[in-house]
Amino acid sequence: PEEPASYVWLGTGPAAPEKGLDDAGIDLPAVTIAVAKKPGTNAVDMVADLDHMLDRLAGRVIPSNVEILKTRDYGATADEKADELLKHLYSATIAVILLMWITLSWREATVVAVVIPVTLALTLAASYFFGYTLNRVSLFALVFSIGILVDDAIVVVENIHRHIKLKWAGAKRTTVFAVDEVGNPTILATFAIISALLPLAFVRGLMGPYMRPIPINASAAMLFSLMVAFTISPWMAFRLFRKESKASSHEPTGELPEDTELPEEGRISRLYSWVMDPMIKRALIRYIFLAGVATLLIIAVGTVAVGFTTVKMLPHDNKSELQVVIDAPEGFTLEQTNAAARELAYQFRSMPEVTDFQIYVGTSAPFNFNGLVRHYFLRSASNLADIQVNVVHKHKRSDKSHALANEVRQMLLPTAEALGVDIKVAEIPPGPPVLSTLVAEVYGPTLDGRLEVAQQVKEVFATTDGVVDVDWEVEAAGPRVEVLVDREKAMRAGITAEQVVRSLRVALDGAEAGIIHDPTTRDPVPIVLRLDRAQRAHVDDLLQLTVHGGDGRMVPLSEITTVVDGERERSRYHKNLQPVTYVYGEVAGRFEAPVYAILEMKSRLDEIMTPLGEQLEIITTKL
Repeated sequence: PEEPASYVWLGTGPAAPEKGLDDAGIDLPAVTIAVAKKPGTNAVDMVADLDHMLDRLAGRVIPSNVEILKTRDYGATADEKADELLKHLYSATIAVILLMWITLSWREATVVAVVIPVTLALTLAASYFFGYTLNRVSLFALVFSIGILVDDAIVVVENIHRHIKLKWAGAKRTTVFAVDEVGNPTILATFAIISALLPLAFVRGLMGPYMRPIPINASAAMLFSLMVAFTISPWMAFRLFRKESKASSHEPTGELPEDTELPEEGRISRLYSWVMDPMIKRALIRYIFLAGVATLLIIAVGTVAVGFTTVKMLPHDNKSELQVVIDAPEGFTLEQTNAAARELAYQFRSMPEVTDFQIYVGTSAPFNFNGLVRHYFLRSASNLADIQVNVVHKHKRSDKSHALANEVRQMLLPTAEALGVDIKVAEIPPGPPVLSTLVAEVYGPTLDGRLEVAQQVKEVFATTDGVVDVDWEVEAAGPRVEVLVDREKAMRAGITAEQVVRSLRVALDGAEAGIIHDPTTRDPVPIVLRLDRAQRAHVDDLLQLTVHGGDGRMVPLSEITTVVDGERERSRYHKNLQPVTYVYGEVAGRFEAPVYAILEMKSRLDEIMTPLGEQLEIITTKL
């Protein structure tokens, strides 16, 4: 039988019954099939179709002793996130309508109840023509803008309500005058908000296309809200307030009364004047007030400087999965890596939140958006392994996924150090994925110089409090064996270099010797001729192979070849055509934002010197 190039195992955790699984240990061999959707396809519908197809295949194509388990279902998570955002959208809409009903009346609340759905419908139509689908980011843009897109309508309706209560003219004249009175300020306020949001659409890098639906959709919502506030809102207000206005205004004068404020507005005006007049008329009070505002601002900013308030771009999401990336030293065999990965995975059997996990040895786990950026699909070597860990739903556990990731890291580190392997706990990021939270790019003209500086940078990372999962894109020096053909001896024996190369290739990689024509299989089954693993484990054993000489005798390869030991060439990386060496790190602990780790490392990084004794030039950027 063909020797395995990789191993895939399925294991279960204490929470396996939550998924309807039995306790299977970690000894179940598995095959993973990853299905990706086409652009524009609804992930929820695609998963439902796949489930229906698997139900039809069960018992006919899929044997009864083969169990199908969905290890990742991004259709379900997308559906859950969309439902949650829609719930917030409905809650925000209802809250605004109730506020209008309580503070004004049911008529104003009715206007707002019509304005919000109309504005959202126009925004969704514009989003469709812009090419954006209905996803978590576009829905978040609607929730984000729900509070500001009703401002225009509320201002217009409130002013119409005020003039109707003043009873100085009929409904039509009152409505037109009220809209005209607040028209210019409303337009100015709307475009002020748009001018603050729209620049976010021009952000470059990976963050740009990820966040662009927010400023685009929010700006479109503000434009449509302005249009609706000047068309639908006045029309509905006129229809609803018409009877009240006619009943109380039989002979309108067409001119505003001398007292243009309602009694309750007069009280608010007197209170406003009592507060503001001293600051406007008396310079000392004005300067004291401004100094107090400046002091409060400095105190607020100072809480960040002293660490009382922490800053972070995006909060950690609460996912139901995480990944453990295992890097064994170069030279580890597939069996050694498999044993190390299984020993690490066995510890998940005692973690109460774990439902199941999959071990991928020698091959990459099905990669997600995070793995696509981190190039996890390239992880196919005998010294590489991944463990995909699934935990119970967030509503069924007390700890969030980030806290679980920190717990997993502390739980696995002692075992990983004992086994001599490096591990990294990879979480699903809340925003656009990056190579790592902290990435140091070391540029220099020579490989040795870059490695010397990168080693010092890696040491700074590893000894900084709160920086974990430190690694670099540098392979350990591995042995390289070259078998050189002694052409003079080979010619005397009547053997060509091609014969030597072909013999070694067949022994190591195998060669197709024939085909088995099995009528029960869809494709022909090749017969591969190759030496047993034990016979090709050492160079000396390989060189005992013999080839036919020109005189008919069998000549061992050791007689016509020379073995030269050397070091394997390391991988080289370039960015913008410049040679570079990467150093990675994650943040965990008290401060979860990378800015604190960067500030703590800055002074130590400034002390690093280049191999030529020059000061290291450090440029700090963020995505």
